[in-house]
Amino acid sequence: MAAPALVLFGVFALVPLAGVVVLSFMSWDGLGAPGWAGADNWVNAAADPVTRNAVWLTVKLTVFGFLFQAPVSLLLGVYTASRTRHREVLAVLYFLPLLFSSAAVALTFKGLLDPNFGFGSALDLPLLARDWLGDPDLALGVVVFVVGWSFIPFHALLYQGGVRQIPASLYEAARIDGAGPLAQFLHITLPQLKYTIVTSSTLMLVGSLTYFDLVFVLTAGGPGGATRILPLDMYLTGFRSYDMGQASAVGVVLVAVGLALALGLNRLSGAHRMESRQEGA
Repeated sequence: MAAPALVLFGVFALVPLAGVVVLSFMSWDGLGAPGWAGADNWVNAAADPVTRNAVWLTVKLTVFGFLFQAPVSLLLGVYTASRTRHREVLAVLYFLPLLFSSAAVALTFKGLLDPNFGFGSALDLPLLARDWLGDPDLALGVVVFVVGWSFIPFHALLYQGGVRQIPASLYEAARIDGAGPLAQFLHITLPQLKYTIVTSSTLMLVGSLTYFDLVFVLTAGGPGGATRILPLDMYLTGFRSYDMGQASAVGVVLVAVGLALALGLNRLSGAHRMESRQEGA
């Protein structure tokens, strides 16, 4: 029964990946015939200061993006899973970004943050009327915020579903024992959401290696390479510098790091054992 899915996965995932690995050892400008280059593409990628800076920017985007998205997603998910007043209306507002494409989000924020015609200028607020996307010291922070704004609703939805699977009897027993909301959150909600946290964290960290369209439309890697993360560096190297071999080497690195992150999180968390989180319920 799994054969059709495995065949499709092999044709559309494994075969192209194998092609990229082979191409990472070739010299090709995208037009002529590829030629063997050996390990030159890998050496050039490792020695390229632009690519090394892209690695550092990707690490910063991954770390700061996770620190921003994870707690906000968890709190929103727990809140929208409760029976709080006006929860339904707020839940809809929180999840609206899920309906928008990354390109539309990037264009909208690009307009809102324009120093001449954007949000700050329209409201005559000098503090906000700054060149947010044109300042190398601010651009990456703006990207982290916009990425978080776009993907927090998805992760909050994961947490909302996880919270609603927790047996109500656990909370009832805790209230009888005198546990308050904070104690219930720390000793019931968080432990029961262990695997949801692992899943969400994996998607956040691995997903940070795939951000392209939003960053490309929002900053195109600028200003001065301040937001040229690895996926964007791969694209610019291949389709702007016409060096498909080095771009393929960067792509293979992204795949390897993403796979290592996913497997590492799975192992460290013990999620691969898949034991029940409702023991004693």
